[in-house]
Amino acid sequence: MKIVGFAASSSSVSINKQLVTYAVSQLKNCEIEILDLNDYELPLFSQDKEQQLGQPPLAQAFIDKIQSADGLVISFAEHNGSYTVAYKNLFDWASRINSKVYEDKALVLLSTSPGPGGAKSVLASAEASMPFFGGTVKASLSVPSFHDNFDSEQGKLSNAELNTQLLSALELLQA
Repeated sequence: MKIVGFAASSSSVSINKQLVTYAVSQLKNCEIEILDLNDYELPLFSQDKEQQLGQPPLAQAFIDKIQSADGLVISFAEHNGSYTVAYKNLFDWASRINSKVYEDKALVLLSTSPGPGGAKSVLASAEASMPFFGGTVKASLSVPSFHDNFDSEQGKLSNAELNTQLLSALELLQA
């Protein structure tokens, strides 16, 4: 089974990238690939830009990576209650090439933030919208207060209850 993971963030110090990296490391007997959204940086999407540029190769490359996977683990950063611009922009470009960006993909959706909300707003948006784009959400998990629940030095969840929930979610991806 091939699993692609990524943080829906372009931050070089993304806590969501730490979380997704840890999450996919817990999967056994899988081929794992972690994407960095910075490798898919595109101009801000607009109809004018689309008319000018057509279908950018980086957007197609992102779709190709998604299509090569059996399942996806995505950890969503939250900016003002919504998706990061980096993720939304790449997704908008990709969805113009294939509206079913996550077609036939099993998904585990994660989110985290430094605060107690755990980026639940963006996670709820992602959970609600994924079926429209062909994805099947197998499980989701919000990790609140990242720095209290994740040991960045060791690169793992330090909260045993959250870790158990994460492992249960990941089991559903492989079921």
